[in-house]
Amino acid sequence: METDIIFSGMEKIAHKVLAGERLGMAEAVELYDSHNLLGLGRMADILNQRKSGGRVYFNQNRHINHTNVCVNRCRFCAFGKDASEHDAYTMSLEKVLEAAAKAPSTVTEFHIVGGLHPDLPFSYYTQMLSALKKSYPHVHLKAFTAVEIDYFASLTGLRVEEVLEELIDAGLGSMPGGGAEIFAEEVRQRICPEKISGQRWLDIHETAHRLGIHTNATLLYGHVESSADRIDHLERLRRLQDRTGMFQAFIPLAFHSENTDIVKQGTTGVDDLKTLAMARIYLDNFDHIKAYWIMLGEGIAQISLSFGVNDLDGTVVEEKITHAAGAKTSEAMEKDHLIHLIRSAGKIPTERTTLYEILEAQP
Repeated sequence: METDIIFSGMEKIAHKVLAGERLGMAEAVELYDSHNLLGLGRMADILNQRKSGGRVYFNQNRHINHTNVCVNRCRFCAFGKDASEHDAYTMSLEKVLEAAAKAPSTVTEFHIVGGLHPDLPFSYYTQMLSALKKSYPHVHLKAFTAVEIDYFASLTGLRVEEVLEELIDAGLGSMPGGGAEIFAEEVRQRICPEKISGQRWLDIHETAHRLGIHTNATLLYGHVESSADRIDHLERLRRLQDRTGMFQAFIPLAFHSENTDIVKQGTTGVDDLKTLAMARIYLDNFDHIKAYWIMLGEGIAQISLSFGVNDLDGTVVEEKITHAAGAKTSEAMEKDHLIHLIRSAGKIPTERTTLYEILEAQP
């Protein structure tokens, strides 16, 4: 084990982490609150190398946000609108197909999430998936957060399991990790009291896992939560992953406050890197930690490849939700530029499918 000054002030925890032992919550909070950023990053990088061997994954994907009309008006969200607002929109199924048609032919995933529309029937969503799958049989459909699944269950009177089975029949391939926000109930009540509870989110993902649906997990950080709240969130995800093993990636989402009801300065680069590194260290049963460049910016996302991250998401194409909250990043990134970012960080660019099947690795 390294014994040099890089682990100053965290030697005991570093020894435990690098010996492959699982951290407890109190130890993780202590580590999170440390100001030794490079020591934290080095720990995460060693663990990442053990898991990924220098590979950094990405895919070619296209986001489709079919509506911004939402019955929930969460304080942290700038995307959702009332139907009467001038900038509210809802895409017809024809418009959804038109949006899909704008994607390059090399895209392997459609990432589909939207608001909780008060008037759309459940058939809108099943028909959307069926139409996309018929037109693009080779494209994986990663669609609908746990919040949307819960809403569909309320809309139809069906059990979550029945909703998911109908969506699978229509073409659903996997689920994104949105809607998790922060599981700590007191904080959740402050930022999104209308939204399902953290436990409900976990229960829906566990049901999806039981049906064979792989999902992702997220954490929204940098609003009104504490480091202990963040570790509590990771602990609950780790427990569920111990039971199912069906989470594919964890994606920390940096809060953007512009056009929201929460006044914050936003996260710093140090906080972003610490959060990604802590995710790699604490979530020892997750194979992939993803830096979502849309929220972090290219620079921090690239640096994070030395802080435990082994996935840069993908080409994205036309992301709307984060940009509504003031994100200054592009809404798309070319494959060649993603490869350049990864290779210049000394890593191996590895194009993948949604389910992490390797399509191409470029030394």
